[in-house]
Amino acid sequence: MTVTRVAEHEELNRLLQQAGRSDQQAFGELYRRTSSKLFGVCLRMLRDHGAAEEVLQEIYITVWHRAASFDAAKASAITWLTTLSRNKAIDRLRQHREELPDDPRSLEDAVDELPSPAAQAQASQEHRRLADCLDALEPQQRNSVREAFFTGATYNELATRCQVPLGTMKSWIRRSLMQLRTCLDS
Repeated sequence: MTVTRVAEHEELNRLLQQAGRSDQQAFGELYRRTSSKLFGVCLRMLRDHGAAEEVLQEIYITVWHRAASFDAAKASAITWLTTLSRNKAIDRLRQHREELPDDPRSLEDAVDELPSPAAQAQASQEHRRLADCLDALEPQQRNSVREAFFTGATYNELATRCQVPLGTMKSWIRRSLMQLRTCLDS
């Protein structure tokens, strides 16, 4: 990680910790610095601009109430926020399970025609690094990780779709996530 990225991560950690102490200015700055990225995560998973905006609002309400539980020793602020975003989007997808796409890989083709924070987030260096790291995975594992994280598919659903035992699917996801972490940390 470059010195600049380390400084950015430390600043976000500080802002999230201050927001946990009900610091409204820190919360506002945290929102300013992270909302476009988190909106991009929501939009990519939900494929609906309005739903992504609603989930983003839910995310920051949760951040305001739960920021005090953030522990920088366990994860960076951006990881904590992205995980929260992903989980909120998955909750929304599971509430509307009948509306899931037939082919989760089609999410890669989802395009928001309006210039938005999501478009900026997708063009970011982090997005490109993640895409490169995902591309380094074996095709079946890559597809399983994408389905799990971008559509909220469960291990059981993935194992059934791929016609592999449940234990195999869990191992694929776990090893793939470890490979992604190694790739992203390098």
